[in-house]
Amino acid sequence: MVDKEENDRVIWIVRHGARLDFEDPGWSAAARRPHDPPLSPRGLREAEQIARRLSTESVSHIFSSPFFRTLQTADVLARELLLPIKVEKGLAEWLNREWFPEPPEILSTEESLSQFPRIEKGYRSRGSAVYGESGHQALKRSGETARRLASDFPEDCVLVGHGASVLGATVGLLGIPPSESGAVLGDMPYGCLVKLVQRDHGWQLVLPCDTSHLETTGL
Repeated sequence: MVDKEENDRVIWIVRHGARLDFEDPGWSAAARRPHDPPLSPRGLREAEQIARRLSTESVSHIFSSPFFRTLQTADVLARELLLPIKVEKGLAEWLNREWFPEPPEILSTEESLSQFPRIEKGYRSRGSAVYGESGHQALKRSGETARRLASDFPEDCVLVGHGASVLGATVGLLGIPPSESGAVLGDMPYGCLVKLVQRDHGWQLVLPCDTSHLETTGL
C-alpha cells in the first residue's frame, strides 16, 4: 500500500449503490425495463455518502456506465462535485446471456438527458459492451476502457461502474491479466470505493473496496 503524495494522480472507481430489484423482488414484474433497475432508498443514501467522501478530493471528471443505477450514483456525485457526467459504455454491466435473456433495454440518450441533465452531450465513449460477452471479455473491455480514459484525461477521475467493470477497470490499470483477477479486490459491496494512484509511470492500488465512508445505521 502507498499513501498519496501531493503531485500523485488518482483514479477512484466506484461500485453503484444498492439496487431496488434485489431489495424489492416484486419490482421487476411491473417494470418497463426490468433489467435496468434504479437504486433502492439504501442505494441513494450510499451514493450520498460516496459524494460526501469525495467532496474534498480534486476530481475533474466523472465517467459512468449508461445503466440507470450507475447514472443515479454518478448524478449524486456530479451535483456534489459540480461536474458533468460522461456516459461511458465501456464501463457497462457484464452483458452475459445468463443474466440477460436478450440485450437489456436501458434509457435512450434523450431519456437519459431528460432525467440526468448533468450528462455531457458531446462526450464519446472510449469503449463498448457486446451482448453475450464472456466474463473474460467483460473484464478486458472495461480494463481497456479505463486505460484509454487514463490516457485521454490526465486529471483525477471517478469511474462509476458495476461489479465486473469495477474489477476490470482496476486490473486493467494495474496491468493484471483478467485470468489472474480473482483475488485482487475480493468482495465488492455496493457503494465501495477503489483508489488507485499513479506513481513512477504505473498505477498502484491504495484502497481496495473501501467502505469506511458508508454509515451502517439504517442501511
